[in-house]
Amino acid sequence: MALGTLDRSPPPIFKQGPSALSKLMFFSALALFLMVADTRFRITQPVRAALATALYPVQWLALQPVHAVTNVSEYFTSLNQAQASNEEAHKKLALQSLRASQVELLTQENNRLRKLLALREQFTTSVVAAEVLYDAADPYTRKVIIDKGLAQGVALGSPVVDESGVLGQVTRVHPLVSEVTLIIDRDLAIPVLNVRTGARSVAYGDASTAGSGLELRFMGSNSDIQQGDLLTTSGVDGVYPPGLPVAKISRIERRAESAFAKIYCTPQALVSGARHVMVVKPVSGQIPPQPDNAAPEVPVRKRAAK
Repeated sequence: MALGTLDRSPPPIFKQGPSALSKLMFFSALALFLMVADTRFRITQPVRAALATALYPVQWLALQPVHAVTNVSEYFTSLNQAQASNEEAHKKLALQSLRASQVELLTQENNRLRKLLALREQFTTSVVAAEVLYDAADPYTRKVIIDKGLAQGVALGSPVVDESGVLGQVTRVHPLVSEVTLIIDRDLAIPVLNVRTGARSVAYGDASTAGSGLELRFMGSNSDIQQGDLLTTSGVDGVYPPGLPVAKISRIERRAESAFAKIYCTPQALVSGARHVMVVKPVSGQIPPQPDNAAPEVPVRKRAAK
């Protein structure tokens, strides 16, 4: 076959059409036209709206995994924040409760101290303010330890009172601390006076009432005693100043087979919760000494016998 008869044009599959430069110029001009037309006449706005409406379901489906991951993350974040907030709220509530209890305790202590100061003015003898440190370790006695001793002028046998009445008596003194036996101890007795009748008697620590009360002993069954009578110190023992509240009669048992009545009393002082007390100098220090009996005797003259 002669070379001149060959078709030198490319086959249809390799036809390139317009050149690349022509395409660039055409599409650039078209883009400029569309931008100017959209800016001036807004011809593409309906097309955009239609495309946005048509593509919304596709966008919604594509965003669902993202929303799911975000919601799960926010759920756990919110749960952790809620737990942290709850824990913080519990801590604040516990702190506020502690502060409230401290305020109540301080208010009660302030009121008791005010009553002690008012009671202090009633004593003519010297007094020493003290604080109860702890209860004695002996389970068979009712004693407390206070923070004042010989160095502060506490004497053996001194009465101890709180804002409500007689608390006990100093039975052991150390240089810096002292031991106080409470009036409800079974080995302690205190002379008392019935304010209503003026009758004197002796109150003993009562062990039969779980060690928390007093008992009037050797009072006749026909004695003029009523429930609610107030008992105060009589002052005849030379230890307790007269007129200090001691107890109130809570129960009376009169038995036909016994000549004496069983009289139970409730102490006025805070025998189980006293914290601030006053140690009073014993009244015996104010009693003048007994006169000297060593005066010379006057001789008696005998009459001469007649």
